[in-house]
Amino acid sequence: MAAPSEEFSVNANEAIRIALVQPGPNHRILTRHEFHPQFTYPIVGEAEQIFGYKGLDVEIQFAAHDLRPHVNITYEKKFQTIGTTSALDLNKTLGNFLPPIAFQQGFEKELQKDATKWTPPGVCVNKYTRGGQSYEVWAGSLLDAPLRALVDNIQILIVLFIEGGQFINLDDVDWTLDRWRVYLVYHKSSEPPTPLACPYSFVGYATTYRFYKFQKTGPEREDVTPFSFPPSEEITPTKLSSRLRISQFLITPPYQQHGHGSALYQAIYDEVLADPTIVEMTVEDPSEEFDKLRDLNDFDKLEPQFKAADIKINSSPFASVERARLKAVPTATLLQVDKLQTIRAKNKIASRQFSRMVEMYLLAQIPLSHRAAGGASLTSLKVRGPRAAKEDDRNYYWWRTLLKQRIIKKNKDLLEQVPLEDRPPQIEDSARAQEDEYEGLLLSYALRREKEADRHGNGDSSHGVRKRKVVESDEDESGETSVSSKKPRT
Repeated sequence: MAAPSEEFSVNANEAIRIALVQPGPNHRILTRHEFHPQFTYPIVGEAEQIFGYKGLDVEIQFAAHDLRPHVNITYEKKFQTIGTTSALDLNKTLGNFLPPIAFQQGFEKELQKDATKWTPPGVCVNKYTRGGQSYEVWAGSLLDAPLRALVDNIQILIVLFIEGGQFINLDDVDWTLDRWRVYLVYHKSSEPPTPLACPYSFVGYATTYRFYKFQKTGPEREDVTPFSFPPSEEITPTKLSSRLRISQFLITPPYQQHGHGSALYQAIYDEVLADPTIVEMTVEDPSEEFDKLRDLNDFDKLEPQFKAADIKINSSPFASVERARLKAVPTATLLQVDKLQTIRAKNKIASRQFSRMVEMYLLAQIPLSHRAAGGASLTSLKVRGPRAAKEDDRNYYWWRTLLKQRIIKKNKDLLEQVPLEDRPPQIEDSARAQEDEYEGLLLSYALRREKEADRHGNGDSSHGVRKRKVVESDEDESGETSVSSKKPRT
């Protein structure tokens, strides 16, 4: 006979369901999409178990347009309290993550009201199609009360799908709220299920936050307006020089793998490029999935610019090549540093991310047969190095040398703790892992371009995005690769 703790315990990830609902025919509720959470430990504990129920079903419904939440809890049997042991109070537990309106009556009645004129809060910043269906991206500041209310409704999704995700303080001062910008992705139906139903249904969303970025003034910054006190106009966060950080990014499971993540990322990036007050875009604690999405989209943006600027490795940086050990990497001679810096500033990409895109592009310029992935001998390359007879072999040697140089610089403090004789093997392992990652990205990029050609420009495949609790952020461009539960990015 099973112990009560086992008999009345259920898996929270299986017991909890999220449903996007709309009004249906005959005053019924129509479930548009239904899915289970990826994580529930922030709500019920590390074991992700709910004690005290048999046949438990916790349905968290969201109106597909304005995302008003409602909780339905049903079960076959509830554990009777014995001493201090009792069933988990689900309403109280979920009440820490949902607004009070989620536990009020009248959800079905509100859902049936005329919503034909409802539109997402903010302004529409992009429209696109996938599979013949229309989608829109809307954006606005958290100073906007309707947008703030909508975000309050769905913040629980952050802890259910983004590992280590945290709520935004919606009661913060106006100055801080204005730093936040929210991007909403909606499907717009041409045929809503009922005449009174809203044509908009939620797909996903992202949030960004502005950090003040000090800009040096001088002869090279003659366009900067001198500061006067008191200021001649009201100062707001959106008027100050800033570094933008993507903080949260989520496409709901039913819409993953259909290019919506890329469409949302591109909408954010387009606004960054159009805003003269934003000097750089970074990402907070990106997951491996988001890293790949970001890499593919950034590479798609930068590759034609690299080609136009004729970015390439100088395979013969020295007038003469001696057999002595290389004392310093001639970066300024190997690469067109000034051109690259101009491209980076123009595209407002963080230094570490830009370096990765440059490395990925330069690797792609080397024929596959001269790369490790194509069978090239790294032992022979190490022996011949810059004295190799073929230009492609020299390019590959210098490419790996530049890669190792960046790895060493980024991990300087960590390497100082490693015995001298153990450093070369570790650096080599990191370089090979990074090269393997680039090879995989280049293959994915080629497949993506083929799909785009087949779809006649209808879009790329996207990936579900989640974060891990301890991962590297590119907020600090000079930091080391962190030790994390995901493979460190070098």
